[in-house]
Amino acid sequence: MIRNLVLHTAHGSLHGQLDRPDNPRGLILVARAHRLSEDATLASSLEALNFAVLSMDLLTVQELQFVDATQNVPRLMQRLLDVLDLIRNDGDMQTLPLGICANGDTAPAAIRCAAQRDTQVKALLCHGGLIDRAGVQSLELLVAPLLMLFEPDDMLAVQAYLRAMAHLGCPHEKQHLAPGDSPIPCIAEWFARYLNN
Repeated sequence: MIRNLVLHTAHGSLHGQLDRPDNPRGLILVARAHRLSEDATLASSLEALNFAVLSMDLLTVQELQFVDATQNVPRLMQRLLDVLDLIRNDGDMQTLPLGICANGDTAPAAIRCAAQRDTQVKALLCHGGLIDRAGVQSLELLVAPLLMLFEPDDMLAVQAYLRAMAHLGCPHEKQHLAPGDSPIPCIAEWFARYLNN
């Protein structure tokens, strides 16, 4: 089943797509600031492993024109909280164990969001991103297991993770992708470990 979703905000509409197999083992929220060419491949690969996947834009079409729109962590976090409210009240998603997969600039917001919704979010994966921008309080309050996934040359994300490590109170691991490696096997393995309906 494929459903298109629209979430209305004060700044415009956010768009998403739910790909849901018949009896999913869990739900993975793919939180993104920009649509990436590999998003469709990720969703279909995870659905083939019996996960429901909600791919959700956190920026409006208008906001994509502004370079710094992805840096507004409080706004992105509020939108993620709104998405979690939508999930909690949706018959196709509300009973499924939930994990969040965040890319780049959405990672700090995802950590803040998961720290606030510690009973709803069961696992978190950040593919790059400066997670120390989530703030010390959110890092300390986070209980969902966290996997940091690094591209081979993403030293900024590695340094941010090293700064954040001292404050992380949750189980956390890191993996470095080799040049040319797809992140999909790592993502699938991580959520398979923690999401089972």
